[in-house]
Amino acid sequence: LQPIKVPPPPPSARAVCKEPLKVVDAAQIALLDPSGARTRLFSKTNPDAAKVGDILLVRQKSGEPFAGVCINIRRRGVETGILLRGQLTRVGVEMWFKVYSPNVEAIEVVQRRRKRARRARLYYMRTPKHDPGNLEGVVRQYMRQRAMLGKGGGSK
Repeated sequence: LQPIKVPPPPPSARAVCKEPLKVVDAAQIALLDPSGARTRLFSKTNPDAAKVGDILLVRQKSGEPFAGVCINIRRRGVETGILLRGQLTRVGVEMWFKVYSPNVEAIEVVQRRRKRARRARLYYMRTPKHDPGNLEGVVRQYMRQRAMLGKGGGSK
């Protein structure tokens, strides 16, 4: 009698792909942010990254842009989100934005915080004492500067 040849077992899934969630996450980020601009904007290693306390302007595909102070950054790969606090009709409003969402057209840093925030989450800004109030003037000035630079650069 001849011995029966048994084929070797297939390689385990762990051997093929050590961390499948990281691979899927990286693939989704590459698809949603091909230029890598948003990844750099919220990277911990980038010294020019957006930080807690900065005033950010988020442009969405539908609706008008929302500007607010960043009080929380939640880094979770594709699920990375930012919590902005601003004012709408003189009422304090907080909105979560997913950084890699297809509905978000652009995220811009309007103004950087002068000093480094000494907390990771600035929930104390909800109190009247620390509330930044209306940011409309700061955003308007930023838009005016951008328009001037855009016109100056285009005419040269």
